[in-house]
Amino acid sequence: MTSNRVAAGTDIGGSAANQLNGPIGIFVDVNLDLYVADCFNNRIQLSHPGESYGITVAGNGSLNPTITLYIPSGIILDADKYLFIVDCFGHRIVGSDLNGFRCLAACYGSGSQSNQLFSPLSFSFDRSGNIFVADQGNSRIQKFLLMKDSFAESCNQPKLCSTATWNSNAVTFANQSIVGSKPRAIFVNTNNTIYVANREENTILIWHEESVNPTKITHDNFTQPNSLFVTSNNDIYIDDGEKNGRVQKWIAETNNFVTVMNVKSSCWGLSVDINNTLYCSMLQHHQVVKRSLNNSLMVSDCVAAGTGIGGPDSNQFFFPHGIFVDVNLDLYVTDCLNERVQLFQLRESNGITVAGSKSQNPTITLDCPTGIILDADKYLFIVDQDSSRIVRSDLNGFRCLLGCYGSGSQSNQLFGPLSLSFDRFGNVFVLDQDNHRIQKFKYFEESCGNNSLVIETMYSSSLTSNSSIYFQDCSELDSYYEALQMNVNITGYYTFLINSEMKTMYAYTYTNNFNPFHVSKNVLSYSGDFGNQGQLKLTAVLEANMKYVLVMTTSSSNVTANVSIYGSGRGYIAFNRICEYI
Repeated sequence: MTSNRVAAGTDIGGSAANQLNGPIGIFVDVNLDLYVADCFNNRIQLSHPGESYGITVAGNGSLNPTITLYIPSGIILDADKYLFIVDCFGHRIVGSDLNGFRCLAACYGSGSQSNQLFSPLSFSFDRSGNIFVADQGNSRIQKFLLMKDSFAESCNQPKLCSTATWNSNAVTFANQSIVGSKPRAIFVNTNNTIYVANREENTILIWHEESVNPTKITHDNFTQPNSLFVTSNNDIYIDDGEKNGRVQKWIAETNNFVTVMNVKSSCWGLSVDINNTLYCSMLQHHQVVKRSLNNSLMVSDCVAAGTGIGGPDSNQFFFPHGIFVDVNLDLYVTDCLNERVQLFQLRESNGITVAGSKSQNPTITLDCPTGIILDADKYLFIVDQDSSRIVRSDLNGFRCLLGCYGSGSQSNQLFGPLSLSFDRFGNVFVLDQDNHRIQKFKYFEESCGNNSLVIETMYSSSLTSNSSIYFQDCSELDSYYEALQMNVNITGYYTFLINSEMKTMYAYTYTNNFNPFHVSKNVLSYSGDFGNQGQLKLTAVLEANMKYVLVMTTSSSNVTANVSIYGSGRGYIAFNRICEYI
């Protein structure tokens, strides 16, 4: 029995990398790496064999953003070396995965309810993945079941690149004869099964992958549903609030409907999170409510967000519509008449505007957003209803993605869309409400191919007194312009850097053709403002074998100058000067 050796710490409490302050739980993996719950330093320390200095892998002082801990007391790693931590004074269990850290169990504050803990000290997994927690403050052992039926497994959140491109011309997946008038609910699960509610016939239509004709589920007890949500075991949650004041669940195993939530009005958005909590967005009551489906008693719903009084404040809504709850239990709400998307983090009553009106950072102008979904990298895809388009965010900010040619009924147009859903291949299904149809926009996989290969194209020209004249909308000014027809051989995301001797200039891209007497028609993208010192950047998604027009002009009359264009993207850009009106 030789003397003990020091594995970590200096025997003097402190916060330096070689010190600990009140260590409690430890874990040693097969590599002999030692993980320590450094309680009063509010961190998890990793000590490699033979190293006296630890690395903070979670909590206070970690090199990378992780999660805030409050007296951590227990630590376990799974087979992939992801961390699971008892956050003692946070009264919860947290864990890490590919998406970072999040709350896993007891995410509703301290207490003695079945979904709460009070100063938990340690925990352990069984072989099925269930978690047993020593709930110290409640003098009990709690078992949290691994939820195989989770939102993260039922909703498609594709991994996309910043240059991801979709065909702007959709195919009609289902028309009014199938989905009825003004359909409002669609969901596509990870098995590529498509669910749509027909409000006229009070039916749920189901298309299994590659099937042409839908299966119908009919039940007399739900009326004019405005939303639905499907979990990974194929149970369907359907809005039945308008006349019957409830949310129904169709149980796939028994083919029966049961009431799972009582509501004051219709749910315009439904979601089930990874903790089996059901959310309902009540448009008429300016509020989102929720209830735990783990509680068999139909108790009163809890308020997830909103005061119940319409308004523009950070804790209010004005006609909330579609919602999205991610694996971190962050709640995203489309706040229609406030023209914004609000993010409510767990246990926060005040939302953060992440898109639209009064957002902290410049984003995009929205006109009654009604649908929201996030991809695997947490970029937003938003249904901008009154602008009849779909917009997205990425590394380059926000841009119009689909329906960018004005409202209408053509294959590249939408009219009053309400919601959207991805299939597992990245295709986008849009509920095109006022066209009474479901539109499918095909994802071009090749658009996220070898993005390191960028082809540059250069074009030089000049505006002279012989150039054509451009009449701007709502202006009596006429300016010289040059129009170039563009074609690309590879669909993708293209960037144009334009330099000139003019202090103020503008550039526009158009689809198909450009009419100098109707300059707002067919606009795809534009850039420019007063005083840009002759330099501007323009981006656009261009499709192979389509005709585009690039127009360069200035805001003042009789201004002439040389202009150079540097185009870059996945393919060569063919520029051809247009000599006359087309």
